[in-house]
Amino acid sequence: MAQIAIIVFALPATGSVCAQAIDYTVQIDAPGRLDDLLEDNLDLVRWRGNPRLDLEQLQRLVKDAPEQARTLIATEGYYSPKVSAGLDTSTTVPVARVIVDPGEPVLVGDVDLVLRGFEPLSAGSKPFDPATLRNNWTLNVGERFRQADWEAAKRNLLRQVMQTRYPRAQLAETSATVDPDVRRALLHVVVDSGPEVRLGDLRIEGLSRYPERIVTNLNQIKRGDEYSEAALQSFQARLQDTGYFSTVEVSADSAAALEENIEELKEQQQGAPAAKPSGPEVLPVLVRVTENKRRNASVGLGYSTNTGARAQVNYDDLNVYGLRMKSQVIAETKRQAARADFYLPTTAKGYNDSFGAGFERNDLRGEITNVATVAVRRAWGTPLLERSLTFEYLSEKQTVEGQLSRNSKSLPLTYSITRRELDNLVLPTRGYVINAQLGGALLPVLTDERFVRAYTRFVNYRPISVDSTLILRAEAGALGSKDKRGVPGTFLFRAGGDQSVRGYGYQQLGVEEGEAVVGGRYLLTGGVEYQYWFKPPWGVAVFVDAGNAADRFKDLKPEFGYGIGARWRSPVGPINVDLAYGQAVKEARLHFSVGFTF
Repeated sequence: MAQIAIIVFALPATGSVCAQAIDYTVQIDAPGRLDDLLEDNLDLVRWRGNPRLDLEQLQRLVKDAPEQARTLIATEGYYSPKVSAGLDTSTTVPVARVIVDPGEPVLVGDVDLVLRGFEPLSAGSKPFDPATLRNNWTLNVGERFRQADWEAAKRNLLRQVMQTRYPRAQLAETSATVDPDVRRALLHVVVDSGPEVRLGDLRIEGLSRYPERIVTNLNQIKRGDEYSEAALQSFQARLQDTGYFSTVEVSADSAAALEENIEELKEQQQGAPAAKPSGPEVLPVLVRVTENKRRNASVGLGYSTNTGARAQVNYDDLNVYGLRMKSQVIAETKRQAARADFYLPTTAKGYNDSFGAGFERNDLRGEITNVATVAVRRAWGTPLLERSLTFEYLSEKQTVEGQLSRNSKSLPLTYSITRRELDNLVLPTRGYVINAQLGGALLPVLTDERFVRAYTRFVNYRPISVDSTLILRAEAGALGSKDKRGVPGTFLFRAGGDQSVRGYGYQQLGVEEGEAVVGGRYLLTGGVEYQYWFKPPWGVAVFVDAGNAADRFKDLKPEFGYGIGARWRSPVGPINVDLAYGQAVKEARLHFSVGFTF
């Protein structure tokens, strides 16, 4: 068996600072990443520039460099290297040279993985599957034996065991026997499972302002479930997403079990025989929370190339008669809005129910709309698959330039579903998102004109290479009704703007009515964008968009916009600045957007 010595180098003590420090350079000739390994760790390199170093001490560093290099190179799997070092003082600045021939690497010859324990202690428990554990071992026979890979393989092995059923597992024995003569390493690992663990009752700490059902309704862990780190983390994520807490920690409470172990040790010291476990150990699920402030107010200023300058005030209260309230007032150049919504605690089945009311005024393309709404909503699912059902009452006043004002009211029900298959929900580079909506007002109750409405939007990210991505966008909508005039403008379609057809103003494309542009029955848009990341997170883009809205499907003549853009992957999402030319209006327009909001 080869023995590796750890060499600790220290400069000889001197009575005073050297009269003249020496400057020198180091040249390392080693293949692959061995060059960087020695560059980062050799004392010969680290002592450069030290004012206490003189020529005699430099010569000692050079003399000791080969042995130190052999120790470092062994961590990369080379146990029989040829290393030489020398100092050239014939030049003005001395040159220390280290030359390395690593030779052939040591390979893994055998892996002896021993599992100790792992016997199911309760009726109906499935036996632990050792084959899966062995198949997931990452340092296999025939691979180069690197110290970093060996440590990582042991950590990964233990991590896999601890994630389910056996959170107290530990590595009882580990050894790597290296034979440099035959270039083989024999690995031996013994894993002790420790006790099997089941999850028990829920315990909550830190809750004072808000009702306990905020936590209990989100708990999908049942008493007696096998310990699962993934289940605990999922519970923690659901609690964090509620907005009630600044910090959340969900874990299996081992304090009670620790006290029992201490009592057993005391009894054994007093001569009592050790009790054999009769079943799995049951640990309570401990939830520790730090509550957010009940009330929060914020003010913001901004600018959008769609709706102009913006001032915004938000006010939230996390406990209004047991409900969470979110409200905001927005004043933009072309849009003003005020809204308040109240959210009930998430139900045990995962439903998020809310109700609210709002008012919005839009002044776009010669059309002014004032809409008051009252709505109730149920949402459920996950960020990967979201669903919602919204029932609302709308009262709208529409004023088109040069015409009399029109009033309409409606009582629609809308179902929406969003599917996300993305590599990153904030900065996506691969995958797709699709949203589909189906709804309408079908009953002649508080409704001037019955209608059915369908809408869908799709975005697809396709990597072309490491540095480039192709983005495909499509959008379509259709409205069915006897008379469009009785349908609130909210349910009609227009196109144009940052998230639609670039090169045109916000909702500039639609049905011309006198001097104004109003919404149509049908919508169809699409776009192709090529992004090139020349120096991540910085990139550039070229794109072509097309689309329009109309009252008749045959009148959906696409209007084109195309241009170039700058991209930056910020921590809060992509920031896009585009210069687009609208072919129909024969003018260029600047577009600016932040984040991925689909």
